[in-house]
Order: sequence, then C-alpha cells, then structure tokens
Amino acid sequence: MRLPLSLLSLTLAMLPSTLAVLADEAYVVDYHHELLGLPQPHTTFFHRPRKEDKASLLYTLSDLGVLGAVHPGTGKVLWRQVLGAENGFLRPVEGENVVASGAGQRVDAWDAMSGKEVWGNVFLGAVKDLEVMETAGTDNGSKDVLALFEEGGKGVLRKLKGKNGDVAWEYKDHSDDIPLQVSTNVEHVFLVSLHGSAGPYNLKVMTLDPVTGKKITEYTLSTKGDVHEAEDVLLVGANSASPIIAWADKSKSNLKVNILGKSSSLHTLPLKESDDILKVSIHAPELIQSLPHFLVHSHSARSNRADVYHIDLKTGGINKAYSLPKLPGKGAVSVSSQEANVYFTRITEDEAVIVSSVSHGILGRWPMKAAKDSATYVHGASEVVQKTPDTYSVRSAVLTSAQDWVLIRNGALDWTRVEGLSGAVAAEWAEIPVSESLAKTLEAEAHSNPLSAYIHRVNRHAKDLQYLPAYLQQLPSRLLTSILPGEAASQKPGVLIRDSFGFSKLVIVATQRGRLYGLDAGNQGAVAWSLKAFDFPGGKKWDVRGIWVEQIKGTFTIRGGDGESVLAELTTGKVVERTMPGSWPTVQSTVVVDSPSGPWLLPIGLDGNPGEIPAAWSPSTNLVVQGKDGHIKGLKFETSRDISVPVVAWTFQPTSGQKIVNVVSRPPHDPVASIGRVLGDRTVLYKYLNPNVVLVTAVSDESSTASFYLLDTVSGDLLYSVSHEGVDTKQPITSTLTENFFVYSLWSDIGTSKTALPASKGYQIVASEMFESDVANDRGPLGPTNNSSSVEPTDNPNAEPALPYVVTQSYLISEPISHMAVTQTGQGITTRQILCTLAGSNSIVGIPRTLLDPRRLVGRDPTPLEAEEGLFRYHPIIEFDPKLVISHKREVIGIQNVIASPAILESTSLVFAYGIDIFGTRVAPSMAFDILGKGFNKLSLVGTVLALWAGVFVLAPMVRKKTINGRWQTS
Repeated sequence: MRLPLSLLSLTLAMLPSTLAVLADEAYVVDYHHELLGLPQPHTTFFHRPRKEDKASLLYTLSDLGVLGAVHPGTGKVLWRQVLGAENGFLRPVEGENVVASGAGQRVDAWDAMSGKEVWGNVFLGAVKDLEVMETAGTDNGSKDVLALFEEGGKGVLRKLKGKNGDVAWEYKDHSDDIPLQVSTNVEHVFLVSLHGSAGPYNLKVMTLDPVTGKKITEYTLSTKGDVHEAEDVLLVGANSASPIIAWADKSKSNLKVNILGKSSSLHTLPLKESDDILKVSIHAPELIQSLPHFLVHSHSARSNRADVYHIDLKTGGINKAYSLPKLPGKGAVSVSSQEANVYFTRITEDEAVIVSSVSHGILGRWPMKAAKDSATYVHGASEVVQKTPDTYSVRSAVLTSAQDWVLIRNGALDWTRVEGLSGAVAAEWAEIPVSESLAKTLEAEAHSNPLSAYIHRVNRHAKDLQYLPAYLQQLPSRLLTSILPGEAASQKPGVLIRDSFGFSKLVIVATQRGRLYGLDAGNQGAVAWSLKAFDFPGGKKWDVRGIWVEQIKGTFTIRGGDGESVLAELTTGKVVERTMPGSWPTVQSTVVVDSPSGPWLLPIGLDGNPGEIPAAWSPSTNLVVQGKDGHIKGLKFETSRDISVPVVAWTFQPTSGQKIVNVVSRPPHDPVASIGRVLGDRTVLYKYLNPNVVLVTAVSDESSTASFYLLDTVSGDLLYSVSHEGVDTKQPITSTLTENFFVYSLWSDIGTSKTALPASKGYQIVASEMFESDVANDRGPLGPTNNSSSVEPTDNPNAEPALPYVVTQSYLISEPISHMAVTQTGQGITTRQILCTLAGSNSIVGIPRTLLDPRRLVGRDPTPLEAEEGLFRYHPIIEFDPKLVISHKREVIGIQNVIASPAILESTSLVFAYGIDIFGTRVAPSMAFDILGKGFNKLSLVGTVLALWAGVFVLAPMVRKKTINGRWQTS
C-alpha cells in the first residue's frame, strides 16, 4: 500500500508546478483589453465596407478620440486609429469603401475595410462639423466632404474633394457668429451659426451654392432665449431630403422646428408628458433618398415615449403621424434607412421593437433575452434587414448606463465590450483577501491557550470534511491537468481564488469618467466587479490623486483632486463610505505614511501643505512636496500636545528659468539582495543604498535644457546633478529610480559633458549607477563611522554630505519613451527590468538592467575576469529587439502608466499597464529559475515512476525467494 500512496502524493505535489509551466509564454498568461472608448451617438453606425458585399461593419469614433471598426458578429476590433481629439466627427460615405473623420485640425478619409488612410489634410482651425455630400463630385464619382472650421473666432466652410482631400472651395464668415453645423439637401448647402452676444443666442442660417460655395441668402431664427450653448440645439439634420433644425424651450414643453431653407417655416411641436421631461432627442435619416420623417424621443425620470412626424415636401408642413406608447424606465431609440424606407428601433428593458416611419404597425417585436441587471440602455445604432416581405431582423449596438457596449440581435445578447474600462487614470495592485471568517478564527486560535486552540482546530478540521466530496470529485481533472501538457483550466468567472505562486491578484482601476473596476489578474484580467463612484457633469474628468489598499481590512481608499473620496471592499466593490466632491479642500497629491496609529493615505493640499494632523496620525518620516511656485520642500512634523504641525525642513529651487516637471522616488517595495557588486577579481564595489532620495527633473523651454537632480529627502542636500543642452522639451522626458540605479530618457542633440562621447542627435536613454566609492572594497567616507545619518553624516558638524560615486552612460534609441517603470520581485534577487512604454509603436519593452549597465566597456572587448562579472562591449545604439517586447505583437494604445508587483515566486514579476487599453502579463527577467520549464516532460516522469513501481512489484517476490533459498543453502 505504500507505493500507490507515494505515487499519489508525488502526483499531487506536481499540481502547483504545472500551473506555472507556461509562465512566460506569449498570449497564454498575458491579457489585453483592446478598447475604443465610449461610442458617441452621432459617430456610431453600421456601414458596408464594400459596395458589392451585403455584410456590414460597425464603426465608431469614441469619446477618447479613437476611431475603430468592430466585427458585429464577434465584437472583435478589426482596426483602430488614434485621432487624439476627443470631440471629433465620423461620417460614412454611402456606396463607397471609405469613412471620413474630422478631429482637431485634421480631416481624413480611411479605407473602411483595412483602416489605412486614403487621404488627409491639415488646416489651421478646429473642426466643428463634418458632412458628406450625397451627390457625387466630378473626380471619379467620389463624394465630396464638407468640413466646418473655427479659425480665429470666424467660421470657415470648406468643400474637400472626395478623391484626394484637396480644397474645392471655401467660404469664410466674417461675422463674429459661432459656427455650429453644416447640412445639405439636393440643391443647397446650409451653414448654421449661433448668432448674437454670449448668453442667449439666435440661430443664423446661410444658404450656399454647392458648386461654387457662394452665399445665396441668409436668415435668422429667434430662439427667445432658449439657446444658450451649442448643446441646446438638438438636431441639425444632414443630407436629408428636407433637413431641419430643432431646439426645445426652457421648460421642455415645446419643440421648435425649422425646415432649413424656409425662413418663415418655424413649427412648434408640443411635448406631451405627465412627468417632467429631462431630456429630448431627435432621430432622423441622413440619406437624401430617405423619406423626410423624424422621431422625437422624450425622457423623464421614470418613463420615456416617442412621437413620429412627417414633413410635407410640397407645403413645408410638419404633421404628427403616430406615437409610440409611454413605457416605464429608460430606453434607447435608433434610426436606420434602406433606400427610401426609414425604420425606428426601440430597445427597453423588456423588449426590442421595430416600426416603420410610415405607420405605427409593429414590424418586429422580441422580448429581451439579455441579462437583466441594474444597467439601462442609453443610446445605440441599429441595422434592420428585411428577410421576407413580412419578416424583419435587427441588430443594435447599444451603450448601457454601466458603460458596457453590447450588441443585441433580435432581443438576444450577442457580445459585450467593457468600454467603460477605457480611459484609466489610476490603478493599484491588491492581494485577494482571505476569508474573513477564517481570518477571525485563526486570530482567535492564536490568542488562546494551546489546549483550547488545539481542540478548536480539530473541530474546525472536522467541519471542513463537508468539502471532501467536492474535492474528490475535482481530483481526477486536477490530476489530468497536472500530467498532460497545456495550461491549467481557467478559473470560473467572478470567483476570486488565491494561488500558490501569487499570480492571482486584484487590480483596482479608476477611470476618468468616475468608474471603478476590479480586475482578476490571475484570470486573464476578467472584470470581477465594477461600480460608479462619482458622476462628473459636462465631460469633466476624474482627477484621481491616490489609491491605497488596506490589505488587513480588505478595503481600498481612493482620493480625488476635488476632495472626494471613496472607501470600498476589495472583493465585491461594495462602497463602505463616500465623500462627495467639494466636501473637503482641494487635494494636490497623496502619500501613504506610517504613524503611531498605523499606515494611512495622507492628502496634501495646495502649495504642498498637508495641514494640521492629530498627533496619533502624525507621519513618522519626512515628506517631500512641491510648492505652487515650482520649488521642492521637505516637511517634518512637530507635535505639540494633541496636534502635529508640518514644518519646512528644507527647500530646493532649480536653476533660474527652469520648471520642475517630474519627481520620482524609489518604489515602496524595493528590496536589496546584495549591498555590493562583486567584480571579476572578487573585490566589491559597494552600492550607494539610500532609501531617502528623489530624482527631480527640471526643464527650460527658453534655453532648451533639461536638468536632473538627486536630492536627499531628509537633509535636502544635492547629491548629484547633470544637465543636457539642446533638448526638445516638447518630447517626452521620463525617468525611474530603483536600488542604486536611475534611468532617464529624452531627445537631445549634443553631449552631456566635456568627457562625454561624441555628440549625437536623437532619442537617448541615460543610465547611472551609484556607489559609495570609486575604489573597490572601500565604503567611502562613512565606512569607519559607527553611526551616521543624512542630517549629521559625521562627527564634524560642518562636514560636507557624503556624495555617491556615479557612473553614467548614454545610449541612442529609435523612438521616444513615454513612461518608465521597473519590475519588482519579493527579495530583489532577480535582475531588474526597465519597463518602457513606446507610444510610437504602441508597445511595451522590458530592457534588462545588464543591457543598460553604465560600466560596459568602451572601445574594447572584456577580459576573462570582466566577462565573468557580466560586462560586455559598449555599443552606442540599443535596438528594441522583438524579444524585449513584453506586449508581443499586440498594439497597446494610449498607455499612461505601468505598475509592477512581486509574485510569491522570486523569479516572476507581475506587470499591469493602463490608459486607453489595458494590458497585463508576468515576466521573469532572470528566467524562470524556481518553476518548471515548458519543456519538462511530466508524462515521462509519471511513466518512469509507474515503471519503477511495476518493476519493484514484479522483482520483490523473486528477491525474497532468492534470499530465503540462499539462507537454506548456507545452513
């Protein structure tokens, strides 16, 4: 019986190792949320990328300025382009394989299938509107584009050729009116502007000739004080047979509608609603051949309703055709066209309905099969297909109030994209908390006498026997998973489970829209929970100043710039406490400090002033803050009775004309495995290991210089400084600091000092390593001192501070680095990697520290002793080898920051990058020395053990018989 039990124990012991076999394999342990941003109602549509095909793709230009095409069947992104400007415009070119966009100062045409740029043009002003003229131009039948700009406070309308984007004509409005939108019909082009002084505006409509761009006529519509900003104008219909302009009065009881081109045609349409109307939206077709019908959708706090109106092209009248019933809750309405037919799709929490604009008869009705939760539908885009004369099908891409983008096909949910996760502005790692009841039980056992603790533990283990059947049921699959090649089965969605290697962690993510997410890093970055922390009106972005995870309590705290804060649980996201914006003073930054009452998140007010603090919560260490006039100051806290007051210990001001752009310190978790660096001849260069240092970056735009200062945070002493001339301060300047090593990157065109290598122009990465002395086996001036500190380094009160010996080397790189971070491991034994974000190639590279070693040999090959140390020949250019790219072939766009966290395995560091996209992986800079490799043959090992067991089973009787016979023969 012993052999089978031993075999079972050996097989079970292999299980955790199996989970880590593929730790560094691409696309297996890493994950990528390929995001676009929240789709906008006026820039989201279905469009056929090829005229001869019936299949359509889904296009959107998000609130983050990302243009993309999505496959409607799978929800997968086919291509993306980052336009940059958040307030952009996107229009389909019907009948062509092109979509046109306008954002910032650019107008571009993109291939609808591949996403490649067909043509682009840059202008001085900002794009205010963009429309495609439905009548083909003279250049190869391509449809021209109308682009409205605001240049120097004046409106400029340009007609761009559909073939190459060249300007066909332009019209400049010399008045002080604010350009609003542009529209067309078969005969004319209409330019709509806000007319009058700031405040209540009237609307001016100018009619232009579409061929020459000359003004034909103009008229002004009196709004009677109902329009105060551009958002008050609900619709300026485009490319319709009868385009309209509409706005609601202040009380939202009536809708004013004017048919463009008819100055005397101003219609008042009543908005009947028993509840107070909060929002009114208008949906109209944008094809010239479509019927001139439109729908008015009214929203109240508890219900929504819709009315359909018809425009008489002969008389210019507007008549109400029918109404859709009032329904409780929220709902989304979208419009789609097929030739002259116009369809309206209404999606509510209970059903999806299609109606024709001609009559109120329901063409299709489906009960909602999508998961019903607290989220409601905000807006959407639909595509209606007529299968038979009496059968219709519809698919709608709808944005929910939970900021998920879903596709609903005939009432059923096809896919979901968590677009609310885009635009992340802050993130923090957190351990998955242990069971609260188990934690309390273990604490109770630890504080009781040994006998009662033992009895309590036996009883607890007896109760745990109820989980034995489920464990035995899962045992065969776990055994097969551990033996057969391949990655272990993934966890169940929504289940947070710790693992033996520390790979399964939570990542708390905060987005600019005031939403929070909990991502399970051990389950491909799946969303464990999400919640709406705050609502910010008017497109205001959430200014997150700090996230602090209180692991013992299983909670986290987030503080914002307007004084708001939220305290929530790690595992569920349930809000424990919330402070609304404006409740507390403005917060400049935050820092986690130690105090007699424990660690906590200290908010720093304006001018770097944390204010008075209760003595029980007074920070035990000095703080470094930045003042409003651009200087750096060190604060220490002095306690008087029950109050602790911050006192300025020192200040630092950079060179005149420079401004501080960045301050970095060593990571909170930055263990040091060795205090020295062993050379090839067995001597030691001792590292300068000062935990109280910061690296300050200051630039001067006038003199094109960048300076880097290394400061002691206790005394304020300047330990090291270097200055670069000929620096392009508009390019990214990034830096990081770890152990005795700091790195920074910039664009420069001359050397840094007289002893530097010959001048070179381009992007550079500069690495510096600090030692206590330039002589091996020497601890520097502090070596013989028994006790020393940054304030009083020696017994001599007038002595200079002990300065580090700094070795520096620079390298040329091919593209700018927008952000730097460093990997972290549990004990600091593993070689560190510098994680660099490359915005130009949308990738993240991990540069080994050995590659940036400033002691690399210049102009010669290493000696055997130097090679043993790990030194190799210096080369001035660092090529970003594809093997260094930890994001592999994935394009990770808009990355704002990269954070790292140690795993339980010393070889592995967890990496998380966030911004527009979300990317996570785990890296092993010194290779996976403490886990099984992918090539380990587990099946062969099990087969060998089984063969040994069979051999022993067969040979044991033979050996026993031979032993007995031998004893009889000797006797």
